[in-house]
This record gives sequence, structure tokens and C-alpha cells, in this order.
Amino acid sequence: MGYASGAMKPLRTVDQVETPEGTLALKQRGERDFLITIAGRVLMTSTAHRSEAVLGLVACRRLANHPAPRVLVGGLGMAFTLRAVLDVLPPTATVTVAELNPITVTWCQGPLAALTGRAVEDPRVTVEIVDVHQAIARAADGPPEGRYDAIVADLYVGPTASAKQCRRTERALTPGGIFSVWGEAYQEAYAEQLGAAGFEVRHERPGQGGLRHVVYIARKREAQPSRSTSTARAPLSRRK
Repeated sequence: MGYASGAMKPLRTVDQVETPEGTLALKQRGERDFLITIAGRVLMTSTAHRSEAVLGLVACRRLANHPAPRVLVGGLGMAFTLRAVLDVLPPTATVTVAELNPITVTWCQGPLAALTGRAVEDPRVTVEIVDVHQAIARAADGPPEGRYDAIVADLYVGPTASAKQCRRTERALTPGGIFSVWGEAYQEAYAEQLGAAGFEVRHERPGQGGLRHVVYIARKREAQPSRSTSTARAPLSRRK
């Protein structure tokens, strides 16, 4: 989601569509040099995606030996996060991608496909055209088997969740589940919201020097076993 400057060839618009936030466009200036912009603002590029890859990796690498992990990815983008998620998950995984704009899926199946090995077409992947917050609410309010082992939020606006949304996300995860979130810069207030919602929170800033984005890693606390009454110490009998 950064932008690498320097001597550049002229941009050409590959495709575009109007959205409530402005014109969403895919632009290209070389065989593998793409940008996605909205209302003229660069959202992401194919040449600077380290933090997006780290975002998927930190959320899912612990699931490599899980028998059948369930993962939700919020936001498709250029599918670099999805590629990182798929690379560490087993063949038995189920990955749902919540994406608002169908055109993004078309781009990832077409001109952007070679960048990620056609990640969006992986048989483990299902793409839903839905707001990720709706997908999270559905899991949070549904049966336990509908919860996720990891939720990965790759939204270009970064973290904007309210305290209520943080609590809902915590409920949408299995015990020990990971919620990873991309952000342009670290926000202590957001980390505190996650902590108050029941997460253990840390963050990383991938890369070295210059502008480095932030990845929040929030782990849902494991359920504490209830104390069995059968193991409680019996009161001492009174001596006669």
C-alpha cells in the first residue's frame, strides 16, 4: 500500500469503475508494475507489498498443522495478502474473502493474476461480495462451528473499528484465534481497544527505514477451564 517513486514510464488505465468513494482504477506502467487508485489516490502497488504479505503470514502460520482451519480475509486488493495466507495453510483449509468491489476480483483473475500465481482461483478460496464487518457479525452471532481460526483485515483505510466492532471480532474467532490488521501508522488507542475486547495485542512494522506500515496482531485469549467441584478440597472434618 505504499508507492515506489523514481524514473517511471507513463501510466495507462487498464480498467476503472465508479464507486461511492470515487473512481476505482487499475493502472499499469510495465509488465508487472500496477497501481490501484481511488479518486486519484494510490491505494496499493505491485512493487511495494511487504506489509500485506506479513499481514497474512503472522495470522496463519500457526495454522499449518491445523486439520481444517477456517480463515476470513477482509479485502482482496491485489491478492498479495491472500497469497501469503494460502502459502502457509494446509490443503484442507477454507478461506473466505470478503470484498466490496466485484471489479477487484476480475482484476485478480485477469491482469493481476500472474503476480500471485492466480491466488484467487485456488480451490480453497471462496470470494463473497460483502462488507467484511457483515461477515464478522455473521460468525460472531452464529453457531461455534461458524467461527474463524484467523481473521485478516487488509483494508486500505486501516483500522477504524469501534469498541463494539472489536468485541464482535473477538466473538467471531475460535479460542486462541488471530485477528491481524493492516494500518498506515501505529495507533495506541486502537491497540487499547483490542486489548479491552479480550485480545493479547502486539504489532510489527515490516521492512527497514523509510515509510513502514504497521501490522497489528491480536490473539484471542484461550478459554479458561472451569474449576470442577469434584476436585475442590473438601472441608476438614471436626475432631471429636
